[in-house]
Amino acid sequence: MNPEKVVFGFFIVLSLTLNFGFFVGELDNPEHHNVYELFAVLLVNLIATILKFGDRSQMGAVLLATSLVAILQLLAAALVWTVAVHVTGTGLTPEITASIVSLSGGAMLANVISVILLIIETVMLRR
Repeated sequence: MNPEKVVFGFFIVLSLTLNFGFFVGELDNPEHHNVYELFAVLLVNLIATILKFGDRSQMGAVLLATSLVAILQLLAAALVWTVAVHVTGTGLTPEITASIVSLSGGAMLANVISVILLIIETVMLRR
């Protein structure tokens, strides 16, 4: 068993499940989407990305790319949330909440691709 693969797999699956938890709920209802959960998803995705920087394989490059896409989407969602609440003062309107949740949905899709690629890589390993 490769401890690096276990830790990376753990963080990839954790980021997917946390992102799913944030994403689920009414799209435009801010009460269904917690800011701390979005922060946790962003933090776990950052950790997963950092863990992938040393891998020089082709699959590692694709996994790094999916992690970078997820981080970009989540940073955009956090930025929209921050601007809406702290800069403009409009708060979380249904339209802004829908934008935040949609951006996290894009990150979740990138996380799903990462998990699928991780499963493919695991299945293709020869003993």
